[in-house]
Amino acid sequence: MSESTAAGDATPPDIRVRRGNPTDEELAALIAVVGGAYLEESAEPAIVAPARSRWELSARGLRRPLDRERRWGGFSG
Repeated sequence: MSESTAAGDATPPDIRVRRGNPTDEELAALIAVVGGAYLEESAEPAIVAPARSRWELSARGLRRPLDRERRWGGFSG
């Protein structure tokens, strides 16, 4: 994000109530919470996962430890 874009320059989200009949206090609380969260999220840079190398993509996971309680001939019970 460039330095010219500050938190005060961001446009607030468009909030519309589609159902119900909220009071003025409920609308004010909604706008304060959602608007604050929106501005906070838009101020932070997006987290991008680093690209995995070919080695990491081809490597297998570790083998699970052997189950010592299991007997030979697994289907015999």
